[in-house]
Amino acid sequence: MSSITTSAIETPARRSVEKTCDDLAIIVLSAVALIAGLTFRDYGLGWDDYTHAEYADLLLRMYGSGFKDTGALSFANLYMYGGGFDMAAALLHKVIPLELFETRRLLGAVVGVIGLAVTWRLGRRLGGPLAGLAALLLLALCPTFYGHMFMNPKDAPFAVAMMILLMGLVRLAEEYPAPSPRTILIVGFGAGLSLGCRVLGGLALIYAAVGFVPLLLEEVRKQGPREAAHRFVHVVYVLLPGLIFGYLVMGLIWPWSIMEPGHPLEAVTYFSHFFEKPWKEMFDGALVSVPDMPWSYLPTLFALQLPEVLLGLLVAAVVMSLMSLSRADVAARRKTILLMLTLAATLPLVIAMVKRPALYNGIRHFIFVIPPMTVLAGFAFARTMDWLGEKRRSWQPAALAVFTFGLLLPLSEMIRLHPYQYTHFNHIAGTVRGADDLFMLDYWGLALKQASDGLREQLIERQEIPPLNGKWKVAVCGPQRPAQVALGPDFTIGWDSQSADFAMTLGEFYCKGLTAPVLVEIKRDDVVFARVYDIRGRSISSLLAIPAP
Repeated sequence: MSSITTSAIETPARRSVEKTCDDLAIIVLSAVALIAGLTFRDYGLGWDDYTHAEYADLLLRMYGSGFKDTGALSFANLYMYGGGFDMAAALLHKVIPLELFETRRLLGAVVGVIGLAVTWRLGRRLGGPLAGLAALLLLALCPTFYGHMFMNPKDAPFAVAMMILLMGLVRLAEEYPAPSPRTILIVGFGAGLSLGCRVLGGLALIYAAVGFVPLLLEEVRKQGPREAAHRFVHVVYVLLPGLIFGYLVMGLIWPWSIMEPGHPLEAVTYFSHFFEKPWKEMFDGALVSVPDMPWSYLPTLFALQLPEVLLGLLVAAVVMSLMSLSRADVAARRKTILLMLTLAATLPLVIAMVKRPALYNGIRHFIFVIPPMTVLAGFAFARTMDWLGEKRRSWQPAALAVFTFGLLLPLSEMIRLHPYQYTHFNHIAGTVRGADDLFMLDYWGLALKQASDGLREQLIERQEIPPLNGKWKVAVCGPQRPAQVALGPDFTIGWDSQSADFAMTLGEFYCKGLTAPVLVEIKRDDVVFARVYDIRGRSISSLLAIPAP
């Protein structure tokens, strides 16, 4: 499919615009890869890291035993997720000189950069080099996506897998009714990876079923019903090898899914009603039980956490996409592609708003809608620049300056928040400072790593020695495994604050502020992310501000 625009700003030659945009995209990808390679160790462990590492060991043990050891097929509820990322990290750990959890952070960065590259290529395919570059910049400078790619073992890899599948579907629409072997392979591989990460990958079937309606209607109009049906059956037939390959990929990374034919549907049923315990989380200044979150939960958080420039361009893109459906001068293939991407960016949110499943941990479960959002936004920017080039050429520099300023806002926040970019709130929300009392910020508990490092440094600086038993006791309000890994073997971690030497607490609503000397304080934008207190000689009954669920 030819690009919508190849020249947004006047240049001596059309090729120079393409080459400039592509060169800049390569530079952006290289810069992100370099920064990620230098900073991946800064990101701490989240609540789920240790459990996912255990799941990987069980999966590898199952494969190593020839399926005799099947503990992975009943482990917690993780057997209902794929373990591809976890297994890859465990295998990579065996061959590179990094600790396991550092390896997981590094692999997360690699997967994230792959997602950026796929987003760039998909944006370029949709709207030309400028659209591709804009989509890449919008995703790379989306703090929520960037932060999650380092430490989210489920949702970030799933987002990348879904983009690979979307790339395959877009190529399929372009090449219909004669998809190339490469397209068939991408569709199959993307489907296998997506479903193998999360059963929610089945949503792509809806994107395709609805999205292909304009193209199929055009086929019926031009070819006649019989020939259109014949061509459709032919496409399904030639896709079969790719789908079989995808099934094998799904089975490899999610073995439970193929043990019985009904297991994927069982997973759908489970997750549609899933919540572990009806705990409460902070939303809009109130404590709300996660099964009772209002329909406004996701639209509110997306509006307050995505960069302003992305939000504005996304709204414009959705309007353009829907308006194109009724325009006779827009090709049916383009309508199909725009409709699929619009569904990918919005349909999961609409379903969640209507069905109202248990919602918690902000928008992390919906990270997969952000890349298609940036593709649409990049498309809208390229179309705008193209229109200005035809109607108001003198306004192009101003539009480019506004776009650049819009990118600098999240960039400055990402630098200030490092390594807690995933907690970002935009300027509409008043940044994290304005959102602190209204929403949860560090729900993964990443700040415990930096707090642990600070505690060890303080003890060394003060030349303090451990108690007679040789270990300091630390009471933790937050995920204990990350604190234990970060502190090391010289510390004992637990809940008991009465016999502890130090208390380590997250700056979240469920942790008390203690009346005790503060040894370490982790802050960003004047917001406390974590503290370490010296509670020796003090009687602290509990670190929790609310009862445990």
